[in-house]
Amino acid sequence: MIYTTLPNTDIKVSKLCLGTMTWGNQNTQEEGFAQMDLATEKGINFFDCAELYPVPATAETYSKTEQIIGNWFQNTGKRDEVVLATKIAGPGDYTAHIRTNGFCPEALKDAVNNSLKRLQTDYIDLYQLHWPERQTNTFGIRDYTHHSEDVWEDNFNEILHTFDEIIKEGKIRHIGISNEKAWGTMRYLEESKTNNLPRIITIQNAYSLINRVFEGDMAEIALRENVGLLAYSPMAFGVLSGKYIKGIASDNSRLKLFPRFARYSSEQSTEAAKQYLKIAEENNLSLAQMSLAFVTQQPFITSNIIGATTLEQLNENIDSIYLSLNQELLDSINKVHTKWPNPAP
Repeated sequence: MIYTTLPNTDIKVSKLCLGTMTWGNQNTQEEGFAQMDLATEKGINFFDCAELYPVPATAETYSKTEQIIGNWFQNTGKRDEVVLATKIAGPGDYTAHIRTNGFCPEALKDAVNNSLKRLQTDYIDLYQLHWPERQTNTFGIRDYTHHSEDVWEDNFNEILHTFDEIIKEGKIRHIGISNEKAWGTMRYLEESKTNNLPRIITIQNAYSLINRVFEGDMAEIALRENVGLLAYSPMAFGVLSGKYIKGIASDNSRLKLFPRFARYSSEQSTEAAKQYLKIAEENNLSLAQMSLAFVTQQPFITSNIIGATTLEQLNENIDSIYLSLNQELLDSINKVHTKWPNPAP
């Protein structure tokens, strides 16, 4: 395994982070336990979860993933061997069963306390805001459209003040953001610098061969401001394994179970994936490992969040850490990206 540190800290984390969002829906607790066992055996010490997991979020499955992780900590006694990240859900139609008061102080404190109970721990290493409260261009939408009817009011300062209290209580160590944009990221950094408040150290956004939008303004912010990217969906919901192209995806695969994530299976995404598969095969590589290695070796990446539904998939994904893509291969990848740029934003 390769290790780095969370930005502006001395916390060592593996360059691959174990994603957990299938546990409690596609995967049972027993399967989640097996994945955590395998991951830690192979050197992964960084887990990422969220209060709303598993995905897709429902009232029936809400918080099951955190409960599974907490039970594993209780069974193994390995809490102190893991750098643990989780998130508070932002407001939205499919999170109304969790809470409706956004990121107000009461909501943040309630969310942290409930996650601590489910995770059976006294502290969370990295606590993240799952997405902005304000209206932005989110999943499947490339460009920003301003919504004049948005009732959101600027509360960056209030959020950071609340986090300051929670950090001083010892319940969380550091904070991060997720699904955030350039403006929001800089506003958090501005507030923390101006008012001596806790500083965000990571941003968790989607990043893959078919979604490289982070390479615009966000990459510059990440590198100049030392805010590390925790890349999620590096396999684009399994599209970049090649299993959908080859017609070998199981009935339990994500896109067969959850067609709502259609951006990953659009005509443009499929065509781009076919071209990347061709490059991988010409270089005697699996598309999965090539896709993951591409993400992991980007200079703005702190850790690459890998997920799987089987141990076989997880083992292959973890072994991608040993693959380094040379410039000739990267040039081939970039030719496809030029022709099919970001088909799955």
